Amino acid sequence: MLLVLTLGPSWAGAQIAAEHAQTTPVPSKIRSADDGWFDLSGFLDERYGFLPIAIPITEPAVGYGAAVAGAFISQPLGEAREGFGRPDITLAGGLATENGSWGLMLGDIRHWLHDRLETQAGIIHLSANLDFHGIGQDSRLDRHPLGYTLEPTGGFVRAKYRLGDSTFWAGLGYAFAVTRVTFDAPAGTPGLPDFRRDTKVGGFTPSLTYDTRDNVFTPLRGTFVEVLFGIFSPALGGDDDFQRLQVAAIQYFPLLPTLYLGLRGDGTATFGDAPFYLKPFISLRGAPIMRYQGDDVASIEAELRWQFWRRFSVLGFVGTGAAWNDAERVHNTQTIVTGGFGFRYEIARKYGIHMGLDIAFAPDNTAVYVQVGSAWSRP
Repeated sequence: MLLVLTLGPSWAGAQIAAEHAQTTPVPSKIRSADDGWFDLSGFLDERYGFLPIAIPITEPAVGYGAAVAGAFISQPLGEAREGFGRPDITLAGGLATENGSWGLMLGDIRHWLHDRLETQAGIIHLSANLDFHGIGQDSRLDRHPLGYTLEPTGGFVRAKYRLGDSTFWAGLGYAFAVTRVTFDAPAGTPGLPDFRRDTKVGGFTPSLTYDTRDNVFTPLRGTFVEVLFGIFSPALGGDDDFQRLQVAAIQYFPLLPTLYLGLRGDGTATFGDAPFYLKPFISLRGAPIMRYQGDDVASIEAELRWQFWRRFSVLGFVGTGAAWNDAERVHNTQTIVTGGFGFRYEIARKYGIHMGLDIAFAPDNTAVYVQVGSAWSRP
C-alpha cells in the first residue's frame, strides 16, 4: 500500500504531463508561429540548424548550372544592434555548370571576446572555363576571345578587431593560392599546343572597415565601408610582386516603412606585375564575370525594394561600371550599363533573410540570378 501511495501522485503527474504534451502544439520548423507563412527560422533555431541553399546558376560567363550549400547560422538577429551581434556562420558547398566549370568551398565566420574579435577563414578549389577578352579595350579579342581554364586551389585567414566600442574594425589577413592557367590553342592554327602554366600568389591584406548595418543578410538601414590593401610578393609565398587596393561603400536607407533604397560604389586598382586573372573586373548584375577587366575598375549601382505585401517584395536596380588600363590612357576604357528587376520572399524572418530572383539586362545578354540575402553581401 505504501508503494502504491508513493508512486500514485508521480504516476498521475506524469499522466497529466503526457496529456498536456499531446495538446500543446510542437513549433513548426517550416512555418512561422506569427503569421503561418512558410519560414525556415525554425531550422536555424536548432543547435545544429542550417539554411539549405540550392541556387541555379545562370552566369553568362559559365552557362547554366547549380550551386548547393548548407549555411549553419549560430543565432537569431532579433536582439542584434546596428553593427553588433553578428552571428557565426559556417558555409559548405559546391557548384557545377554546363560548360564543365565546377568548384568546392568551405568558409567560416566567427566572433570572439564579446563581439570584439571576428575571424574569417576559407578554402576553395575551382575549375572555371572562361573567355579572355583582354585587359582594357581590345577590339580583336572582343570579337574573338581566347578560351581558357582557371583552376585555383587555395585559402585565406583574416582577423578583424573592433576599435574600442565603435563600429570600426582593423583587420589583417593572409591569402595563398596555387593556380593553373590553361589557354586553348587558337582555332585555325594546327600543331600549336595549348598553353599551360602554374602560378602561386601569396600576400597580406590589411584592412579598415566601418559597419553599422542592422543585418548582414538583407539590411534595411546602415552603412558599410571597407578599404583593403593587398601586398603580394615572392617573400610571402607567391611568384609575383604587386599590390591591390580595394574600396567598397554601401548605404541602406529606409525611405518609408515598406520602401528601402540601397546604393553601392566600389573601385579596385592594381599596381605592379599582377597576374591577368587577378586584374579587377566590373562586377554588376548582368555583366559576365571577368568580361570587363582592367588595371583599374570602378562601378556604382542603386537598388529600390518595395515590400508591398506581407513577406513579398519587388525591386528594381540599375548600375554602371568602367575598366581602364591606367590613368594616362583613359581612352582605352570599357564601360557598361546594366539594370533589371527582381522579387524577394522573407524566408527566415527572425534572421532577416530574404530570398528571390533577379533578372538583369546588359547590352549583350540577359542573366537570371537567385539571391539569398542581399545581392551586395558582405560578411
